[in-house]
Amino acid sequence: MALRLTSLAQLQAEGFDTVIDVRAPAEYAEDHLPGAISLPVLDDEERARVGTIYKQESPFRARKIGAALVARNAARHLEGPLADKPGGWRPLVYCWRGGQRSNSFASILSQIGWRVEVLEGGYKAWRSLVLAELNDRPFPAPLWVLDGNTGTAKTEVLARLSGLGIQTIDLERLANHRGSLFGHRTGGQPGQKAFDNRLAMAIAGIDPTRPVVVEAESSRIGDLNLPKQLWKAMSAAPRIRIAAPLEARAAYLTRAYADLTADPGRLCRVVESLRPVQPAERIEAWLKLAKTGDFRELAAGLMRDHYDRRYEKHRARFRGGEDRELATDRLDEEAIGKMAGQIADRLAAVG
Repeated sequence: MALRLTSLAQLQAEGFDTVIDVRAPAEYAEDHLPGAISLPVLDDEERARVGTIYKQESPFRARKIGAALVARNAARHLEGPLADKPGGWRPLVYCWRGGQRSNSFASILSQIGWRVEVLEGGYKAWRSLVLAELNDRPFPAPLWVLDGNTGTAKTEVLARLSGLGIQTIDLERLANHRGSLFGHRTGGQPGQKAFDNRLAMAIAGIDPTRPVVVEAESSRIGDLNLPKQLWKAMSAAPRIRIAAPLEARAAYLTRAYADLTADPGRLCRVVESLRPVQPAERIEAWLKLAKTGDFRELAAGLMRDHYDRRYEKHRARFRGGEDRELATDRLDEEAIGKMAGQIADRLAAVG
């Protein structure tokens, strides 16, 4: 039986016990349906081999060899990850276009007695739904942007807002990047397709009657592009701007980037990457601070002489809309919690 999805939310609503991606591991690694497990019926090498035979020798021979490989791999999955599945188990199976790979595996599962369904159109159909969510429809709810210069604890305030019941989308978490040259996180960034998938699911889960808060970003987070409808909405959205003195921001950044200060070699490499846009003597001074462990002074210098200037130039592009300032002289846990509460109250007041 084939399942035709008409929305992203429908996948969860269908209530499948397991979503199975039978594509090759490289295809799965690039992107896959939320929560899907990888049970390839052809691995990367086998897929390439069958494809070559199909194009250069004979479609019939390719199908025969492919069928043997699928049966062999299916047996391995049945004796391994699927060995403990009960009689009432209900999986959804998909491949690239809902063709031979998914239907072959689903046929074997259905013969056992499981209530298996195949995703009509496969991953390609899912990807079309993701792109439609991101590029074809306006952002579905009132959007607010949490703004402020580098080091104003925006990401932490955003997390506190979520804890207070405010709808948020943490773009940096979805992108696994802190949005600057110093923003690398363990594990690296997902690919663009995987990021699109995560973001589309976050947007699809929004209550359109309630406001949503996102952190101010450029149109790229690390190597990933924000979709056009979200960027359009962010550019026009009212902003709440956190203002804090340089000393407080430097102290906060030193705490927030402890992973980076713990790796002086990596820190120096990032500072070195600023040579094309900063004077040589300034770079040398920053490198000295990094090597001697004066991270607070380094953070202050980077913000004062690099990031603040770039941020003001970026912010100028969005002036003219509503901009509410929230000033604080501290960025400790108590102050961050207080700011989150004040922002939550403001959003409640405007509906």
